[in-house]
Amino acid sequence: MDTLIDDIGSFPLPAGVKRDDYTKAYGLAREAIIKGQNPNDNEFVEQTFCSVVLESFKKKLSTGLDVTNYPQIYSGMRQVGDAIHEAMTKGTFVVPKEKAILPEVYVLNQAAKQLSEEFKKKIQLRISMFGPIAQYLSEVGASAYPDVLEEFAQTINHFAKNAILDNKYIKTTVISIDEPSLGHSPFTGSAKQVKETLEKAYDFSGPTKQIHLHFASGIHDLLGVKGLDVLSFEYGGSPQHINEVSKSILDASDKQIRVGITRTDIDTIWAELYEKGITQPTAEQIVEPIETIQRRYRFAKAKYGDQMTFTGPDCGMGSWPNQETAVLLLKRTVDAVKTI
Repeated sequence: MDTLIDDIGSFPLPAGVKRDDYTKAYGLAREAIIKGQNPNDNEFVEQTFCSVVLESFKKKLSTGLDVTNYPQIYSGMRQVGDAIHEAMTKGTFVVPKEKAILPEVYVLNQAAKQLSEEFKKKIQLRISMFGPIAQYLSEVGASAYPDVLEEFAQTINHFAKNAILDNKYIKTTVISIDEPSLGHSPFTGSAKQVKETLEKAYDFSGPTKQIHLHFASGIHDLLGVKGLDVLSFEYGGSPQHINEVSKSILDASDKQIRVGITRTDIDTIWAELYEKGITQPTAEQIVEPIETIQRRYRFAKAKYGDQMTFTGPDCGMGSWPNQETAVLLLKRTVDAVKTI
């Protein structure tokens, strides 16, 4: 079975676009879509948000990814968190389905025919969003209250369902709920509470359901989560993680694995280059050689075989210096896998 190459999602702003402007345009786009209006009708929103999303996505598609995450340039926590804050003014953590909107998905669906024709294929889209536990920790804290957890799960479920596309030109192939803190956080919820919360969030059909973790130790509490297809951990920057997950536990729980094979820990990469006397590194120096990425892929594929259904970079690249360097990383990752 072929291993599909995807990416985690976060992506740098293009040169010349200010963060504050993008943030403002994002909010205006979301508001317009909820009202049934076309965000492209606002020139500022069209230039500062819609065009930025579309052109950034094209750059990612050009690298040859099998499944491409929308460019998550806006804050991953605020994408859902802003809507939760609005719901909180009404005394709930449940974002109603009509307001659980990812504007990036709207933009890409509107441009799907153009994208499909330009790249001569049906677009395989990946959706990522921070999950109910991550949002709960951000808004409520570490103490677990089951009824509140259920509301957060319902909100994530609404966002997921609204992001499912399937037409002639584009298909939501993967939905990933990102829970970076699981396995390494002060959250007091039991394994059973985590399981029940995630199962409510994953209560949808169609796309492959992933979960992205930063710590492989968190995987063991997720093996029994119904509806979850693919567990994901970082291997490129954290080689010890691969020793914590055996193929046998995946087989026993009928779960697949996504292994991150390319380092994205940019702060550590910068520090290592600085120690070598490289104070202004080029993109070629920042991104790992294809051979290094390929060695990791071979090792992980040999260990997990057909259970390794996805691979790609460790994490997102929102804090990387520019889009060109991020694109080079995606291209080298694709080439490392596809030249084997």
